[in-house]
Amino acid sequence: MKIMLGITGSIAAYKAVEVLRKLVEAGAEVRVVMTRNAARFVAPLTFQALSARPVLVDEFSGWDPSSIGHIAVSEGLDCALVAPATANVIGKAAAGIGDDALSSTLLALDCPLLMAPAMNDRMYRHAATQRNLNVLRERGVRIVDPDTGPLACGAEGCGRLASPDRIVQEVLALFAPRDLSGRTVVVTAGPTREAVDAVRFLSNPSSGKMGFALARAAQARGARVRLITGPVAIDWPAGVDVRSVLSAADMHSAVMELAGDADVVIMAAAVSDFRPLQPSGRKIKKEAAPDEIRLERTADILAELGKNASGRVLVGFAAETDQVLEHARAKLKAKNLDLIIANDLNREGAGFGEDTNIVTMITRSGETTDLPLMSKDQIAAKIVDKVAEILRKQGESA
Repeated sequence: MKIMLGITGSIAAYKAVEVLRKLVEAGAEVRVVMTRNAARFVAPLTFQALSARPVLVDEFSGWDPSSIGHIAVSEGLDCALVAPATANVIGKAAAGIGDDALSSTLLALDCPLLMAPAMNDRMYRHAATQRNLNVLRERGVRIVDPDTGPLACGAEGCGRLASPDRIVQEVLALFAPRDLSGRTVVVTAGPTREAVDAVRFLSNPSSGKMGFALARAAQARGARVRLITGPVAIDWPAGVDVRSVLSAADMHSAVMELAGDADVVIMAAAVSDFRPLQPSGRKIKKEAAPDEIRLERTADILAELGKNASGRVLVGFAAETDQVLEHARAKLKAKNLDLIIANDLNREGAGFGEDTNIVTMITRSGETTDLPLMSKDQIAAKIVDKVAEILRKQGESA
């Protein structure tokens, strides 16, 4: 993937650093073009270091004198992205004005263009801005709508740059095959919490990042995605049907309700295996606390799904610290899975809370695929590749 990232003079320019990092992690070659005002917020050197390529800011200074900057940077692109896109650059693009490196590059594009607006809510709602956005939409430009929330000026409203995850998701969706169109995929994510009393609970450090990445990857392939998540502190994927749950019992109820008509169920959640046998509805005072808390097992959602597979593809995860592959293969067989993702929690860069992971995919037939250290978005794409392959083989043998 060859992508041009345009950055304009907005306080949200700092978020473009994360956008660039995620695009590079996804395997993209990214060429950065900045306005002079953008360079006042974040130094071009930052983007040069992350992209490993020169940054075009001023065609008359610091660029290859043997080429025309805005033409050279726009050649051979697969897509272009402007994030953040100010009202100024949106207006220029709508009017066909090219008076600096970025706006001239936009005029030279012959590839899909995405723009992610970021500005004060009154500026965003202004009739001229909305007209310009509509003009761009009519030309086929994809607009990544801004979020509502606190703005740099101190106000609150619609105009906040979309999250880097959502922006990158929109970009990568351009490149994904639509081989899951018409399919329904249920994904679980995050931890569950099992109450001890009114203020304490048993849980685990799952962040939900892997499950959310899987939801985004399946959606990009055209699937209707239903995401069931425990309590997490990350942004929900845009356009995904999300149901929030708290306990293992809540997760069980939601999965059994939604899995009925699903073509694929991916159980990435870290569901608690045990819960207190007699939780208190009130806070237990320290002085009155028992020396022991009796536990009982929670329902095994994955095993229950495996007993009644009904032709769906069932994917599980095995996060282990010892005999990782052996335990994963045993779980694959015992729970009648089509695919299991084995995860060694002892390895650096793997496990709960990380942005990266190292996993091994094992299929029902015993096929094993090792995935090296990658971002969770990259791993999610590989897992969804394998799911699509399993579905395709099922269709061929039907």
